[in-house]
Amino acid sequence: MPAAQHSTEPFWWALFGAGGVAAALVLPVLVLVLFIAAPLGWVAAPEPDALAALVRHPLARLALYGVVALSLFHWAHRFRFTLYDGLQLKHLEALIVVVCYGGALAGTVWAAVVLFWIL
Repeated sequence: MPAAQHSTEPFWWALFGAGGVAAALVLPVLVLVLFIAAPLGWVAAPEPDALAALVRHPLARLALYGVVALSLFHWAHRFRFTLYDGLQLKHLEALIVVVCYGGALAGTVWAAVVLFWIL
């Protein structure tokens, strides 16, 4: 009996699902509070020093990193299948995989650099 080949597809689907949850639950709240409610005066705008102190906290950085990383992998998986299935670019599958997941990985590394070394 030949050895079973293992696929990485479940890993990418797990990142897609987690990214979808992060994008659906966290990002709309951040956008609503920081970019809509505060400028319109519905809520008090956070002081820049208080916001900077929040972002300097290790748990807040980790949470922001998780939201960014998972959202990027959610985008990568969705965009991959849009190109592959929606636009019927099946002959470019390897290139599409590298560009999509490579872009998500590069964005994740960039987010880590910004959140953990620059800030």
